[in-house]
Amino acid sequence: MIKISFPDGNQREYQPGTTPMQIAESISQGLARNVLSAKVNGDKVEVSTPINKDASIELLTFDDAEGKAAFWHSSAHLMAQAILKFYPDAKLSIGPPIEHGFYYDIDFGEESISDKDFPKLEKKMLELARGKHAFHLHEVSKAEALAYYEKNDNPFKLELIKDLKDGDITFCDHDDFTDLCRGGHIPHTGKIKAVKLLNIAGAYWRGDEKNQQLTRIYGISFPKQKMLKEYLEKLEEAKARDHRKLGKELKLFTFSQKVGQGLPLWLPKGTLLRNKLEDFMRQAQVEAGYDQVVSPHIGHKNLYETSGHYEKYGEDSFQPIKTPHEGEEFLLKPMNCPHHCEIYNAQSWSYRDLPVRYAEFGTVYRYEQSGELHGLTRVRGFTQDDAHIFCTPDQLDEEFKKVIDLVLYVFSALGFSDFTAQVSLRDTQEKEKYIGSDQNWDKAEQAIINAAKEKQLNYVVEEGEAAFYGPKLDFMVNDALDRSWQLGTIQVDYNLPERFELTYKGKDNQLHRPVMIHRAPFGSMERFVAILLEHTGGNFPLWLMPQQVTILTISEKYEKYAQKVLSLLKNNEIRASIDDRGETMGKKIREAEMEKFPFMLIIGEKEFDNQSVTLRKHGGEDLGLMSVDEIVDWIKIEIQKSISNES
Repeated sequence: MIKISFPDGNQREYQPGTTPMQIAESISQGLARNVLSAKVNGDKVEVSTPINKDASIELLTFDDAEGKAAFWHSSAHLMAQAILKFYPDAKLSIGPPIEHGFYYDIDFGEESISDKDFPKLEKKMLELARGKHAFHLHEVSKAEALAYYEKNDNPFKLELIKDLKDGDITFCDHDDFTDLCRGGHIPHTGKIKAVKLLNIAGAYWRGDEKNQQLTRIYGISFPKQKMLKEYLEKLEEAKARDHRKLGKELKLFTFSQKVGQGLPLWLPKGTLLRNKLEDFMRQAQVEAGYDQVVSPHIGHKNLYETSGHYEKYGEDSFQPIKTPHEGEEFLLKPMNCPHHCEIYNAQSWSYRDLPVRYAEFGTVYRYEQSGELHGLTRVRGFTQDDAHIFCTPDQLDEEFKKVIDLVLYVFSALGFSDFTAQVSLRDTQEKEKYIGSDQNWDKAEQAIINAAKEKQLNYVVEEGEAAFYGPKLDFMVNDALDRSWQLGTIQVDYNLPERFELTYKGKDNQLHRPVMIHRAPFGSMERFVAILLEHTGGNFPLWLMPQQVTILTISEKYEKYAQKVLSLLKNNEIRASIDDRGETMGKKIREAEMEKFPFMLIIGEKEFDNQSVTLRKHGGEDLGLMSVDEIVDWIKIEIQKSISNES
């Protein structure tokens, strides 16, 4: 008999060769109906995989992220099968699961496909799914795999296979369909009860602009039709909250082809919003003991060779800027940390001086392929709320926990209450991707885990997600639509202090290396604003609104009185503006609603005669006639409430 251990610590004995599905059936038929995939000793397996020795097991359902991944990966196979029914000459490349659904990149050759073809493909997918065809994963030799795809004239699969070794190649079969695949499937196609193909896009083979452009088809699927209906409703809500749409409606930012792709232009209201966020963060940093610094937008190539950034990212960055001086090259700044290391190096330090905390709203530049750019969430130039702490090893634990406190304060103040912390470690199987010694990595990783435990964070551990110079603690925030975003990161780094030869004089009068903490609670201003826009639907906390009040005049003869009201509001630090256009009051109100002004002050004959205003709240609530002094006091109280409610 073999012993099978479950996540709750329980153990059961089974005959050798028992499969995960048989284990599920031994527990309950309900579990067996819902189980989609499994992990044995941490490795994903098919539910039909025999287990021949003692092992730990996780039975995965659609409630689990990895269960969804198996479901959506299997659905990608099903979609590819349906596509080949209509386009038999199409060449398949890759079809992975993604956070929400799946996609497949396909070369359709001379044929064309559009979203008008989606209904027939969805119908065919469901028709094929009803056959309840089992997914069979089996190993093939490299020679067999090459022969199969040479016969099918598929250059993409052949290229993938050439990078693989015998013993590492598996095919997955279901019904009359075969695909090169590493595994992770549901028991059979019948589990797929609802499908929706979402959109179509271009994608370069292997993400390289030099390669052929393929057609990428995105889709999603569910084990119940009701789940698809709920998802599509959320999708419509997400479209309404799309930060690109809201950014335009609220007049926050724009893009210009003449300026360049991925380089946002902040409009006056958007700049006000950014400034309020920066002021908020600066104040929090002053209270936490940070010093503000400023570094240039470019740096000598040698700076980034020293830091290791050029070796790791140089080929994917903007090309070096050459000067008239022979051999002199500069780069657009991809990171702030090398500059901060040199600021630290500008003087000598004693252990009594540490920790040193440098903060900067530093703009950095990274080349992203045009197909990857997306509004403010994926840009080529962005500003980080960056800071670097240089401390002694003894101070590391306390400093790291203080940064966690700062991140939690930011989340609280801006209404992000649902989040998970992710301890991002290096991939120990691919150590060549990272710089630094095993000893330093072990110390840094343990420091982060200890801090997460002491702060009682709800955290998970993910291997392979570390930065190349050190592990990190990432904060994964769920927004109002239950989407997960990475916001805020804290990193422990023993390596850059080594590479830049940073020192301080210790109690023993000898020189020692400081430890470096990288942190950015917002991450980048651009991405943070985008996420905040979609989370709030543009209804920011009142204290953060770029414009808190709009004054609407019924006719031009009330403009002087409106200016008097505006001056009083501004003198009380209430952000306001006047809409004195010759439009109807109905149109002004509709446009103010669209721009999400929290308050509208309406001025007409009645208001002028009474030296008052009529107050209307965003959403249509009319609070009636109030004196100007009453309005000022009332709005100031509401702003203060918004600060208290969030923080």
